[in-house]
Amino acid sequence: MNIIVCLKITPDPEDLEVGRDGSISTERAEWTIGGFDLPALEAGVRLVEAHGGKVIVLCAGPAEINNSKIKKDILSRGADELYTIVDESLRHAGTARTAAVLAAAVQKLGEVDLVLSGEGSADLYFQQTGVQVGERLGWMTINAVSQIEVGANGALAIQRTLEQEIELLEAALPAAIAVTSDIHEPRLASMREILKAGRKPTFEWSLAELGVADLPETIDILKVEAPPRVARKQVMIEGSPEEAAKALLSHLRKEGVL
Repeated sequence: MNIIVCLKITPDPEDLEVGRDGSISTERAEWTIGGFDLPALEAGVRLVEAHGGKVIVLCAGPAEINNSKIKKDILSRGADELYTIVDESLRHAGTARTAAVLAAAVQKLGEVDLVLSGEGSADLYFQQTGVQVGERLGWMTINAVSQIEVGANGALAIQRTLEQEIELLEAALPAAIAVTSDIHEPRLASMREILKAGRKPTFEWSLAELGVADLPETIDILKVEAPPRVARKQVMIEGSPEEAAKALLSHLRKEGVL
């Protein structure tokens, strides 16, 4: 089974700097693998360990993703190959453009059975890129997947976690699947895997090589800023549950929330 895992490299949320005007700066932020994507990589590696094949990682973004430390981190977590698509126009790309680039890369690689992605990116968290990749490929596409197994017939047995129910589905390959963060706990790389990572192959493609250099953007980002800071009211409510509930409603009405 050949599996592609789509990872997004983003500025570390812990390093973001928020100005007094709400502006957000990433100038001093280190770039890292998105936390929602690591469980997808772990899921792909576990499937290959159990059933054979290889795991290929795809990353698309600006020049910052071409970081040797990040590449080694990805490859030390069980991936066999890494492909990066680097272009400045992908720095603030919307989900449609990103999905088109990733789908073109999947098609160029060929002989792929499964594409995995996280439930959303660590920066924008639109939860759209993974399903749009599947749509562009014309494959079976499923999101919110919390468990994947391979059945005796070669099809995938999938558990899908929704708000008030759990679905059990069967999906024929090829398929594109977006997994939840709790599907697996990402592994910590051993020293042996870290040393092996330096010998694994990495490749870089341009948008022109994928035939998507002139792909238009479908959204315009006008502004990205933090919400205004609001001082806490520090209202302590005491009394029985019924009394506290009535007092809370009264405060909320005064604040115009209700």
